[in-house]
This record gives sequence, structure tokens and C-alpha cells, in this order.
Amino acid sequence: MVSALVSALTRRPSRQRLAMTGEITLSGQVLPVGGIKEKVLAAKRAGVLEVILPADNEPNVHEDLNPEMLEGLKLHFVKTIKEVVEEGLEKDPVPVETGGPVRDVALTPAAAGTPN
Repeated sequence: MVSALVSALTRRPSRQRLAMTGEITLSGQVLPVGGIKEKVLAAKRAGVLEVILPADNEPNVHEDLNPEMLEGLKLHFVKTIKEVVEEGLEKDPVPVETGGPVRDVALTPAAAGTPN
């Protein structure tokens, strides 16, 4: 949810074929979650190429998944929401199109900061 909100506010889209899991604290720390093996394998089956996981779940990956299961996947282990944003969102924002009605501009992600 946090990465979706940051994406919408900054107009930086999520990277394609990327999955992520984890819990976020109010202070921006990424907490571990359960079911890492199942989540990683489901992502791979769905055609995902990169997965962002909590750093505290790294031991689970090494214990529960063998190299063949991880083949074709790039894993990113993160500790903070800042790292999630750096790994999960494109670097450049998409341009704002303001030629439409105000309601369309207001509903366009990240129109925040631009007066209507």
C-alpha cells in the first residue's frame, strides 16, 4: 500500500514484472512476513522477474528455496520503505496531462502540488 501511495503522489510508476511483500511500521521499517516460499513461487509462476522481500526474511529464502526454484528471479532484501521506493518504482515520473476536465486531472495520480 505504501509503495502504491508513493507512486501515486510522485507519479513514478511501479516497475513492471515486480512483486513485493512485507509489513511497514509507522516509522518506515519493513517487517518480516510468513509464507515466503509460497509467495516467491507464486510470483515466479505469474511471470514476475523481481521480488522485494523484507531483509529479515532472507534466512527463510535460503532455508526453504533451492537455487533451481529461484532461477530467473532477482531478489531484493530491504529494511526501510526508502529502499522499497528505490527498488520498486521507476526513477522518472510520468508527465502530467492537464488538457482534460478538472475531475480527470484531480483523479490522475500525483496531480498533487499542481493547482487545478
